[in-house]
Amino acid sequence: MNQIATTPDLPLMVRADTPTKRRFTEFFTAQIRNQNTRRAYAKAAIEFLQWCEARGATTFSLITPIHVAGWIEEMTHTHSAPTVKQRLAAVRHLFDWLVVGHVMDTNPAHSVRGPAHSRRRGKTPVLAPEEARQLLDSIPTDTLIGKRDRALIGLMTYTFARIGAASTMEVRDVYVQNRRLWVRLHEKGGKNVELPCHHSLETYLDEYIEAANLKDAPRAPLFQTVSKGTASLSGNPLPQQSAYAMIQRRAKVAGIHTAIGNHTFRATGITAYLKNGGTLEKAAHMANHSSTRTTQLYDRRSDDVSLDEVERILI
Repeated sequence: MNQIATTPDLPLMVRADTPTKRRFTEFFTAQIRNQNTRRAYAKAAIEFLQWCEARGATTFSLITPIHVAGWIEEMTHTHSAPTVKQRLAAVRHLFDWLVVGHVMDTNPAHSVRGPAHSRRRGKTPVLAPEEARQLLDSIPTDTLIGKRDRALIGLMTYTFARIGAASTMEVRDVYVQNRRLWVRLHEKGGKNVELPCHHSLETYLDEYIEAANLKDAPRAPLFQTVSKGTASLSGNPLPQQSAYAMIQRRAKVAGIHTAIGNHTFRATGITAYLKNGGTLEKAAHMANHSSTRTTQLYDRRSDDVSLDEVERILI
């Protein structure tokens, strides 16, 4: 991240004085703690500053609300409204930080409005319970990799865990309490979520940890990559990209045609929970959502109603 202030792709930053470079870099290192947010905000900031450079705004003082509005307008033709709003938020927060640090006099993004957007239904693909079971049952468990993959998919489904929380778990985050297996998830915002395991997940985790000989390595990553040419764990955590690729392979073998991703199992678990009498408030707590409105985006129970109504069209 320190390279942001000196990258050759940003002549504006190369020409900036040392205090400006330091303040700019501090925004991404000291102000933003979440790695995913940091990555997204850095991408937005770099793209915007490059856009401004091409239009003659070669210093921060030359950037005006007109530049920000023009950039936003241009993006609305190539990006979704949520993406545009996120990138506007990124540059708005960056300029706020620079204003407080006396690098800029005013925030040129403050008065610019993003595109209107309202959503009551999320875009994340969801599996039907039968499809989720089909996928889990299709994973061969006669290998360590199979046990690992089943445990990871099961964890995300039965605990609503984000892939970021699952991939950063350590072995000690799986523990026994009240004679049941529990998991500790380190979720967004530095929050720890502790949940008892569904009996199926308990089986998946027990079998994986036993086969991987991880019981005596509490600080080791729970889900690890496999060393090339061997069937043993490498000691390195499984990256999110590798988890995504694994899910694509497993879904293809299982005959799942839905275009699923890492987040699918979070939405699948929430929908299945609500279908079986769970409450929205409890689902929000388990999913670490600050508002039930966010949880509602994962609730796809209405899909069944819509399908039933469509099938009434008898021609």
